[in-house]
Amino acid sequence: MSPLARVLVVDDDPGVRYTLREILESEGLAVDEAADGAAALARLETTPADLVVTDLRMPGMDGMELLRRVAGRPGAPRVVLVTAHGSERQAVEAMKAGAYDYFKKPFETDELLAVVRRALEAVRLTHDNERLQGELVLSRSMVFASEAMRRLAVLVARVAPRDVTVLITGESGTGKERVAEAIVRASRRADRPFVRFNCAALTPELAEAELFGHAKGAFTGAVRARPGLFGEADGGTILLDEVGELAPSAQGKLLRVLQEGEVRPVGEERTRKVDVRVLAATHRDLPELVRTGRFREDLYYRLDVVQLRVPPLRDRPEDIPVLARHFLQRFAERFGLASLAVPDALVDRLAAHAWPGNVRELENAIEGLVALSPPEGLDLSLLPGGAVPAGDVGAAPSLKQRVEAFERGLVVEALRAAEGNRSEAARRLGMSRVTLHDKLRKYGLAGGGEEPGGR
Repeated sequence: MSPLARVLVVDDDPGVRYTLREILESEGLAVDEAADGAAALARLETTPADLVVTDLRMPGMDGMELLRRVAGRPGAPRVVLVTAHGSERQAVEAMKAGAYDYFKKPFETDELLAVVRRALEAVRLTHDNERLQGELVLSRSMVFASEAMRRLAVLVARVAPRDVTVLITGESGTGKERVAEAIVRASRRADRPFVRFNCAALTPELAEAELFGHAKGAFTGAVRARPGLFGEADGGTILLDEVGELAPSAQGKLLRVLQEGEVRPVGEERTRKVDVRVLAATHRDLPELVRTGRFREDLYYRLDVVQLRVPPLRDRPEDIPVLARHFLQRFAERFGLASLAVPDALVDRLAAHAWPGNVRELENAIEGLVALSPPEGLDLSLLPGGAVPAGDVGAAPSLKQRVEAFERGLVVEALRAAEGNRSEAARRLGMSRVTLHDKLRKYGLAGGGEEPGGR
């Protein structure tokens, strides 16, 4: 059995609890005890268990009631019941109510261990399946290899099908929007509208009108009525990015949506019902904003039904090499270069950097490196200063170099789309064939070695 598995033994008889503890601990299991159902529930709040072994008949909350209470919880442990002779009918009822198995008193050690082993194997298989499902869901939006992101993936897979509000927190650039995309993709609303709104992008007045809609003539420039983003997302999902920046006046209206499921457009007296799942993301410390009076406490608790924290890149360095390979491949394709390997020197330099801008900063660094390196290989001196050891930093790329790198990528993409036909590529780029020929020579593409033939 796994040495990490934890079992909670529940029985009002101290002698039975002692016996069960001795047997289970001898098998390398961690064992907790509770004298009744209420104590067991309290214990589970502080110390989750993989398996609950409980007596069926106990004063107060009996084993059947404990089973009902435990079975309805997210990530509920398996429950095995211990029954007295003649209680087989109740045991069958317990199995129908969700118990994994049962054994009878007095019990044989081998019988007890056989039941516990089967139950813990079922727990292991469930956890493995949940982990794989979570990685599949999140890997469609993000690239990762770290245990921290695998744990996040499991939570994403759990919460996605459950129609609850989710607050996604984490530093800027960690990928909060990608997590939201994964939730929507695995939700029951996947084929319904998915609307995004940056709460910091507009003035308070315009933000309210954009979110909740407005009547014709509600303000200067409102030449026609609009349903607002909540109206557009009806039946689907809305992502409120940077929700900590939402103006106080809009916070009250958002609270109404979450509480009552209705919006009131600016300039209208009547409310409208909407069915929208809300996902919110922020890099701000919302409890601190609540404490200082800049964010409504009641709104915070409405948003914080489920909170998912995306860890910063410095806390998951295992992800840096796989992210680097992913970004190198993407930008090599974009700029028309051959597939690029990830040299050890690059990984070492990337791993030594703190990446305060997280994944977004890493992505930008790789893009600049690929765009400005010569076709024959990566020039590591082009890495940003923070990712290169002192004394090994090359000159920062100029604006002219960046523009030329971007232009080279456009030329390559046009040639690929035109299947190597230079006349067609020139038409797509809005330039003459002669000008395109000059560009091809300038960027080392004239020989046709990197692209299909030179028609």
